[in-house]
Amino acid sequence: MLSQIADILHRSRDTIWQDALGAVALMVLLLAGLHLPGMI
Repeated sequence: MLSQIADILHRSRDTIWQDALGAVALMVLLLAGLHLPGMI
């Protein structure tokens, strides 16, 4: 299983930072959406 994960990370090395940035953006949108009703 670890060898499969290492293989996937090796193959997706070019786009892994874009995936991480997308995950961070989704978390920011989620947190903003959860806090928005409290501000209004």
